[in-house]
Amino acid sequence: MNDERMHTGREQLARLNPNAEAALHTALDSIAPDMVEYVVAFGYGDIMARPGLDLPERQVATIAALAALGNAEPQLAFHIGGGLNAGLSPQEVVETIYVTTVFAGFPAGLNALACARTVFTERGVQPDVPPVQNAATRHQRGLAALEATSSGAGKVVVAMLDDIAPDMAQFIIDFSYGDIISRPGLSARRAEIAMIASAIARGTMRPQLQVHVKAGLNVGLTRQEIIEVGIQMCGYAGFPAALNGLAAIREAFEEAGAQEKSAQ
Repeated sequence: MNDERMHTGREQLARLNPNAEAALHTALDSIAPDMVEYVVAFGYGDIMARPGLDLPERQVATIAALAALGNAEPQLAFHIGGGLNAGLSPQEVVETIYVTTVFAGFPAGLNALACARTVFTERGVQPDVPPVQNAATRHQRGLAALEATSSGAGKVVVAMLDDIAPDMAQFIIDFSYGDIISRPGLSARRAEIAMIASAIARGTMRPQLQVHVKAGLNVGLTRQEIIEVGIQMCGYAGFPAALNGLAAIREAFEEAGAQEKSAQ
């Protein structure tokens, strides 16, 4: 492996956990020693060290993706710990998992929270008292969050359900937006990073991914930051999921650009 890539990867990995490379050698040297170098040089030297997204927000994306996949508990535990080391608060980790639950379902969310509890216990930390929602009704909060983040795009999705499952539209507004997305414990930009990462990792949510790419732009994410989330997913959900996600992101950017021009 190129020494510079390994050096960069080691530095980046050590920011999350200074003992991580040694643990990888212990686990893999007897069966697949080259995998250690691939993880360090590619996963951390080539991908995680890229300058387009800061480390705490990369950890939000990683925690969300691993929680959404639901099949990588050791890696999720590592990145929850790494997120804390990178500057995320325990409450931000929990809030990221709440957001992910909207995309991956309650079993994935509950399992991820159990994993987080173990990490918090080992670290001797705990989340803050859950933030208090504002006094508006769930429905009012949901409509406000939907408008603030999606600027009409989310309403189209809701309208599509009127003729078949209007109650589902109500659930989207009241639960997904009113109960979860409007929670004050995670910034709007980090919540959108979590949703974009979850949708790419699951690989079956192209329309929803595009809604949240546009929402990410609306709450202040740059195009490069969104692209970085897509690129990063190649290491956690695989290249096909990342490539499909980036194709959907490109279309969302084009649509957002066309809408901006028509509004001028």
